[in-house]
Amino acid sequence: MSDFEGAPTELLEMPMASGEVTEEYFNHVRKINDVYYDQIKISDQKAAYIFTFMLAFLVSSTEGRNVFNWSRYSQGSWIEITFSGALALASVWSILSAIMVVLPRKAKKSTTLFWGTWTQHRPVFEQAAEHGDIGYLFKEYLDNADVLSLIATQKYKLVSYAFRGLMVTVVAYVLLLLLAQNQT
Repeated sequence: MSDFEGAPTELLEMPMASGEVTEEYFNHVRKINDVYYDQIKISDQKAAYIFTFMLAFLVSSTEGRNVFNWSRYSQGSWIEITFSGALALASVWSILSAIMVVLPRKAKKSTTLFWGTWTQHRPVFEQAAEHGDIGYLFKEYLDNADVLSLIATQKYKLVSYAFRGLMVTVVAYVLLLLLAQNQT
């Protein structure tokens, strides 16, 4: 089981503990939001690096392009077919996983911190602002941390898949190069 299998979806249904929100807790939940947001950006960057590397590899490498040529499979030896198939599947897997990292996400709940649901949250926000309800702001940050945690977990899971595909691609590529060197 992966570290990412137990996504904290149960957090989305947990009620907030009652009591007065102190400045320390308010600052801490804001920091949690900042850290999770940064982790989401980092996962997007990692996916972009993997995607760029894989695309450059497939475009610039004759061996990488040849694994998508049918004659490689119809005329090659079983070991060449195996390594070529592994390289082709792993590279496609890695590219698709990297693309899926940057796809937009939708959570079961949203907050005022998400622009896509601002119109539905604005009236409640205005009402809380009129009453100076700090508890409302704390709950918004807390709910947003739940959403960001879920998004970060999903993205890092896909980044790990893309990275594993990259590793298999590199190993299969090296094995194909060694095989070609031994055949000459």
